[in-house]
Amino acid sequence: MRHALFAASILALTACTGAGADEAVPPDYLAIEWKLVALDGAPFPAQATIDFSQPGRVSGQAPCNRWFAGQTAPLPQFAVAAVGATRMACPDLAAEAAFFEALATMTRAEVTGPVNLTLTGDKGRSMEFVRPLN
Repeated sequence: MRHALFAASILALTACTGAGADEAVPPDYLAIEWKLVALDGAPFPAQATIDFSQPGRVSGQAPCNRWFAGQTAPLPQFAVAAVGATRMACPDLAAEAAFFEALATMTRAEVTGPVNLTLTGDKGRSMEFVRPLN
C-alpha cells in the first residue's frame, strides 16, 4: 500500500512538472532523502543527500557534515537561504565545497521519474539525485 501511495505521489508530481510547471508542488511529494549522483553532468565523487520532508526547509548530508537551509520558493522553483552545517573535517572537504556552491545556484526542482530528482540552475548547472531503493 505504501509503495502504491508513493507511486501515485510521484505520478502527480510528474504531472505538476510538465506543461503546468509553474504550479506549486506539494513538499510531501519529495519527502524522502535523495542521494546525489551527478554534479553538472559528472559523477559526484562523494556521498551527499537532500531531504524536502519539512515544508519550507531542506536538509541532508553533505560529504562531511549534516546541513540544513530554508527553501524560500514554492516548488518546483528552488531557492535556499541561510544554509547551516555542522563543522567536521574529512577528506572530502573539496567535494563538500563544490556541493554547497552548486546548491546555492539551483533554481528549479523536477522529478523526472519515480527515482530521479534534478535540480537545475543558471548557466546549465545541475544536480542529479536518485531515490535510494530500500
